[in-house]
Amino acid sequence: MSLVVFQHHPEEHPARLGRILADHGHRLRVVHLYDGQPLPPDLDDVDGVVSMGGPMNVADTAKHDWIEPELAFLRQAHERGRPLVGVCLGAQLIARALGGKVGAMEQPEVGWHEVKLSFPGTMDILHQGIPWTTIQFHLHGQQITQLPPDAVALSGSEACRIQAFKLGLWTYGWQYHFEWDRTDIEHFARSEMVRQAGGDPDAIIKARDEHYHHYRRLGDRLCKQIAELLIPVDKRGPRVTSIGTP
Repeated sequence: MSLVVFQHHPEEHPARLGRILADHGHRLRVVHLYDGQPLPPDLDDVDGVVSMGGPMNVADTAKHDWIEPELAFLRQAHERGRPLVGVCLGAQLIARALGGKVGAMEQPEVGWHEVKLSFPGTMDILHQGIPWTTIQFHLHGQQITQLPPDAVALSGSEACRIQAFKLGLWTYGWQYHFEWDRTDIEHFARSEMVRQAGGDPDAIIKARDEHYHHYRRLGDRLCKQIAELLIPVDKRGPRVTSIGTP
């Protein structure tokens, strides 16, 4: 069985999250939706779903014909009790699929910003060992404006009140990017979105030297807790049918 990873853009790969999941014995099937690869036909051979980031918006259904099918797949996965993980756009897609709302921010949140855990966030098992206040890397102009029914906010920032959320036992979304390494951060710091938002790529990259050690250490901790506690290999369901080679 495998974890299905939805990749929405050539450059927004699963990065450290994908490597750590693989190191923990998970078989990843990366579906390149931007390149026209089809979604799995069903959930029979799916242990969990990871939805990555991307520069598009959840409402861009006319531009991207994979958005509506992915929303339906995420909804079905949640209803069937499959673990779900969303990062940035992926978190917004999960929220939208399950009845939440997503909208534009007054000002995009780019670069290094402080994120604070809510009280439920400090109690959540995936955040054990994570300080109440951390510096995270952000690159988004949209945000979750309303959580799905019964979902709980786990963290927020000054510009974006929902930085992480949980729904039920197995569904999580993170608005910030905890999965990137040094090279990823430099690449995205020089992206068009940063420039359009008035960000200073050189200042963001310089700040990386100050923040990266703790950012990567805590990001790897979160990735490992996702791999070990949310989607543990020894708790995966029985194999039913094959959905292809990753």
